[in-house]
Amino acid sequence: MSSRVLKYAAGVVIVRLGPAGPRVLLLRAYRNWDLPKGRLEPSETPFEAANREVREETGLSDLNFHWGDDSIETEPYAGGKVVRFYVAQSESGDVSLPINPTLGRAEHHEFRWVSPADALGLTVPRLQRVLRWAFEHAGIATSNA
Repeated sequence: MSSRVLKYAAGVVIVRLGPAGPRVLLLRAYRNWDLPKGRLEPSETPFEAANREVREETGLSDLNFHWGDDSIETEPYAGGKVVRFYVAQSESGDVSLPINPTLGRAEHHEFRWVSPADALGLTVPRLQRVLRWAFEHAGIATSNA
């Protein structure tokens, strides 16, 4: 058993349902595609942190948690980081990549609304497991999941 201290973060798999089929929001930092997420602040619940991080990283604030507050956690990675993810629907609103005041730049370089199959193809196995859970939870079919 490892004695390393775990660092907790929270995020959201954000989906949009439309005529072209379901889409999921991915954010790119350098060459890595990710989901909106970030560290918990003191006295903040994971659910509160997940919502705050979505607002800070994407500008989206009108999320519908139709599927409740069920969540899935990643296995520890990157020195003991564990991320709890929720799934929510965003029915409207433009994504923006605001400047992070601490960094002096946006945390991400690009965003894309992609099909479930494309999301699985762009992400690492740790996130593929999260995405498959979210798609199943939300009743979203994937062609090559």
